[in-house]
Amino acid sequence: MPNPVTHFEITGKDAKKLQDFYQGVFDWKINNFPMPDGGSYGMVEPQEGKGIGGGVGSGDGSSGHVTFYVEVDDPDAYLKQIEQKGGKTVVPTTTVPNMVTFALFADPEGHLVGLVKSEPPH
Repeated sequence: MPNPVTHFEITGKDAKKLQDFYQGVFDWKINNFPMPDGGSYGMVEPQEGKGIGGGVGSGDGSSGHVTFYVEVDDPDAYLKQIEQKGGKTVVPTTTVPNMVTFALFADPEGHLVGLVKSEPPH
């Protein structure tokens, strides 16, 4: 069975500006949360049962990125395959307690893509 895309992320230097833009253009409902590093992150809810949820935020110090997350059962195993096929691990498997276990990789052309573990952490 293929692995589904379950989350998207849009980050940049100014979370409020990005959130206002996407909320204004697409009428997305965005719930904003301050981040420990001083940035902010807004969770985008799926719209009336359609599409996937995501996030719009800032705070990682980079100029930002647009990426999507693929649900997998074992992020470490997938990172191993990714590296064997020419990709690179950008963020190793990381768990945010009671929230998510994720990893980020760059494909052979440098596009940033995320992995998210199918079972939420305890």
